[in-house]
Amino acid sequence: MPDYFDELETRSADERDSQQMSALAEQVAFARENTSYFSAHFTNVTTDSISSREDLAKLPLTRKSDLIERQKENRPFGGLAAMPTGGLGRIFQSPGPIYEPQGKAGDFFRTSRALYAAGFRSGDLVHNTFAYHLTPGGFIMDSGARALGCAVIPAGVGNTEQQLDVIADLKPACYAGTPSFLKILLEKAEQAGKDASCFKKAMVSGEYFPPPLRTQLAERGLMAYQSYATADLGLISYESEACEGMIVDEGVIVEIVRPGTGDPLPEGEVGEVVVTLFSKEYPLIRFATGDLSAVLSGQSPCGRTNMRLKGWMGRADQTTKIKGMFVHPEQVAEVVRRHPEITRARLVVETTDGRDTMTLNCEVGKEDEALKSAISETLQAVCKLKGGVIFAARGTLANDGIVIDDQRSYD
Repeated sequence: MPDYFDELETRSADERDSQQMSALAEQVAFARENTSYFSAHFTNVTTDSISSREDLAKLPLTRKSDLIERQKENRPFGGLAAMPTGGLGRIFQSPGPIYEPQGKAGDFFRTSRALYAAGFRSGDLVHNTFAYHLTPGGFIMDSGARALGCAVIPAGVGNTEQQLDVIADLKPACYAGTPSFLKILLEKAEQAGKDASCFKKAMVSGEYFPPPLRTQLAERGLMAYQSYATADLGLISYESEACEGMIVDEGVIVEIVRPGTGDPLPEGEVGEVVVTLFSKEYPLIRFATGDLSAVLSGQSPCGRTNMRLKGWMGRADQTTKIKGMFVHPEQVAEVVRRHPEITRARLVVETTDGRDTMTLNCEVGKEDEALKSAISETLQAVCKLKGGVIFAARGTLANDGIVIDDQRSYD
């Protein structure tokens, strides 16, 4: 029989939507009443108007890319936190810098669900190689593992030789960290003649997990699964034994939106990951992560019923400078909005005869010179730069979430 973390993982889609939408209305009210940022951000929002995903999509986004400036103006969290610093468990600093809070709950980042799906169980010993210094990575996995009843070796990063000694002496069955460092540990152990065969289960995150490496690990009897988590949001999605997409965590609502907008995309379309978090310490609502992904159709063969993501597919923030002017994905989206004949667009930036050039490739139904001329005028009006327009047949532009394709070489 399949083994699940709790009954939330197998509830029906209707039941999940009903419960989450009810909680969402309460969360919006809470955020507005307890944070200065959302008090201003949701001035015209009433909680009785929020009862569906369509209502959620009407709320304004909060962009991670804006946090650095917001936090500079209002330390430490830009007015987004609902709890004074003294009431928190920890405060982290990620590159930027961006400050992130951790509450006092035992599994604040909710990673125990992902670890359980990866086979981690109470009584296991976990060798955790995510960093513990200032950034939250180490604590994200540490707290989830300990909430499951595991013991944790706080290995952190580096000190490979010392880590190999600890592994040989204590024989942890579980590994948490990046896939590349797991590969390094196993290779160094073989070279040094040290035993690292104790690892049987692994939770990897933080970077691309190549399929050949997954196969190599499995051949050693080490089953490794991925999770997708961020310092702001904690767990977003995770793999199960089915290894068919990444299942969205039960503690968040995930949307995939067209980059540069807040408009939800249909299943299969690559777009920006937007997350709503049910946290009383850091109530992030429609938080645009800047990451790209897409929704897989159907549910996982493992029996878990929540939405599945394809995994991390790149960055949505494709802002670039052309002839000294910044061009943003939002501007490309505005051009598309003004011309509903366009179903998908991609702005290609190149160097031609030593000069920057840009061309808007548009999927449209048929060639129309008048429409092409109108789009060209809109492109110049919105971006303040001249650019060419090329029509493409519908379905021919890549479905990869790229809105601005900078093909210039700087060699």
